[in-house]
Amino acid sequence: MEEPSILDYIKSRLRPQKYPRVELPPEPEAPPAELARKPKPPQAEESPMEVRRLPLKSITALLLALFAQASMGLGDSPFLMVGGVFLMLAAGALTWAAASGEWQAASPRPSAETLDPPVLNLFDLAAGLALLVIAFAAFGGLEFNPLNLGLLLAGLAFIVRAFWVSPSNAPTWQDRLRAMFRLPSWTITINLQTLAGCLAVAAILFFRFYRLGEVPPEMNSDHAEKILDVLHVLNGQHLIFFPTNGGREALIFYLNAALHIWFNIPLGFMLLKLTSVLIGLAALPFLFGLGVELGGRRVAWLATLLAGVAYWPNVVSRFGLRLPFYFLFTAATLYYLARGLRTGKRNDFILAGAALGIGFYGYTPDRILPLVTVIAFGLYLLHHRSMTRLRFVVVSLLAVVAVSLALFLPMLRYGLAQPDAFLFRTLSRIGDVERPLEAPAVWIFLKNTWRALGMFSVDNGEIWPISIPHRPALGVIAGGLFYLGAAALLIRYIKRRNWLDLFLLISIPLLQIPSTLALAFPAENPNLYRAGGAMIPVFLMAGFALDGLINSIQAGIKTPEGARLAWALAVLLLGLAAIQDYQLVFDDYYQQYRMASWNSSEIGAIAKEFAETIGSPDTVWVMGYPHWVDTRLVALNAGFPGRDYELFVQELETTLPDTRAKLFILNKDDQAAADALRQMYPQGWLSFYPSKTPTKDFRLFFVPPQSSEPGSATD
Repeated sequence: MEEPSILDYIKSRLRPQKYPRVELPPEPEAPPAELARKPKPPQAEESPMEVRRLPLKSITALLLALFAQASMGLGDSPFLMVGGVFLMLAAGALTWAAASGEWQAASPRPSAETLDPPVLNLFDLAAGLALLVIAFAAFGGLEFNPLNLGLLLAGLAFIVRAFWVSPSNAPTWQDRLRAMFRLPSWTITINLQTLAGCLAVAAILFFRFYRLGEVPPEMNSDHAEKILDVLHVLNGQHLIFFPTNGGREALIFYLNAALHIWFNIPLGFMLLKLTSVLIGLAALPFLFGLGVELGGRRVAWLATLLAGVAYWPNVVSRFGLRLPFYFLFTAATLYYLARGLRTGKRNDFILAGAALGIGFYGYTPDRILPLVTVIAFGLYLLHHRSMTRLRFVVVSLLAVVAVSLALFLPMLRYGLAQPDAFLFRTLSRIGDVERPLEAPAVWIFLKNTWRALGMFSVDNGEIWPISIPHRPALGVIAGGLFYLGAAALLIRYIKRRNWLDLFLLISIPLLQIPSTLALAFPAENPNLYRAGGAMIPVFLMAGFALDGLINSIQAGIKTPEGARLAWALAVLLLGLAAIQDYQLVFDDYYQQYRMASWNSSEIGAIAKEFAETIGSPDTVWVMGYPHWVDTRLVALNAGFPGRDYELFVQELETTLPDTRAKLFILNKDDQAAADALRQMYPQGWLSFYPSKTPTKDFRLFFVPPQSSEPGSATD
């Protein structure tokens, strides 16, 4: 058929009844280059002002929050008022930014629609309970032994099996491990995010381990007690609870003993500090996981980095006691609760129960976590009202209770047998066991709560060994971000009604209760360690705020320059926070601790040198003097843990039968001991030892061996 002409087309249009219809061929598609050159329709264009709109309201809110933190940290009343005004203005600016759509907070992770069925294996539950009853009786000796531990673990295994839900069609970790090793080759990809994560981890490790031997520099009497308890463990005394020094949970002593045996770390301050630093670091992965639940991986990284370098958790973790257990078990319990309630997976509640139960062996403030757990379930139910969710929560809470109670069983046995020792530390703070209350308990509690809520920006207390007295618990950057994050989380809750947002906000005063309940000793409130669990939501909110600021800048400036500007500001803020935290920990805290503590390591070094040269460990004494060095620490630093070198003037005659060389160490102001030594050992001589630490000088009185010739003592 011939191709129709233009005339044919015109005829078909003018006289369609006579000529066949002719259609024009379709227009050929334009090549990609032509399409790229075609101008966009006017309605699809974005104006330069819309593309490059700096989020001024959000940045103003940040600056006001930073000014508020800096002002309140000065402590004086006028500055507190100024800081309060700045804080209200910051909240107003952030509300304005959020209402206008400028503030871009991270979205909460959606809850799963499918929940694990509310069923359990009653046979396994009954078997587990029966074994636990037998184990309870076996713990009558109030010590751990292979029999009662075996019964406990067997009962716990049945309890876990009763609640455990096996994932259907999901590969186990063994399957994934085998599949990984079957790969013909492995590919390692390093991108900018991986590099940033490695730098963050390196920064955290630097802040936690840098100058660990020096900061803090000296032990105090609490450390002497801890070393004695570790010696009890090494000597075969496997107590459930250690009643010495007001009562102490046992887990830290078993970890100390394990590190001492496995890695041959000498008994001393470094062993204690290394254990507590590792405990503090162990909390950070759970903080990261909770950050993912709150707003994603970037929120998690920012919160973890801020917490990793911060003065507050760093100082508490370095002190060498069981205090950072409160960080660890709070973070672990809250993470598994949040993940389980979001995903509907019951196995997470088994892990939450395990964290809760083991926490009873960590640090006394962990005893508040059961109350926090119940409130978390209650808030979840208030926001998810359905019979299906109710059944899911009941069985999940039952799993938490069953697992935690199984692990708590030995401690329960001890508490029933020795209630005074088990509860003394708590009762001595909330009641009149040691001293009467200064005012009605409710009034003291309210005042304590108000002071505790001010610890972040005003005053973290006066306990100098584990803080810089009367300064804020947070630096300027972390504190400003925390307040901004708290306001942002409240705004997101009002918009989204996400239960986790409200829970994190109210968890702060809840986790401070171990500090605010110091009713008999209100001067001990606030402090960084009894309120330490609050560190978890505090730094989560700080990371949430910084992430929101990054989002807001990138949303306002939709160009590569916007992303670079956002990250430049974030790096600047993180860098300034790290600089201030470095100054606080390695300069301010170190210097004030050094000046406030006694130089037992320096005195111990003198005793060690004497014992290893012309003397003996048995012929070194430290003359007792009020409010001076702990003589047990002198022996410990000399390399003789378990000894006590204390000697009083009235006991000097007991040293006469020994004819070996003798060394007596005296406080520089102890003239009575100096006179008594001159009289008893006229052949000895007294010398002055200038300390490396100002005001910590001491004196030495040396008696030569087997000397019977009369001599004169000289200065």
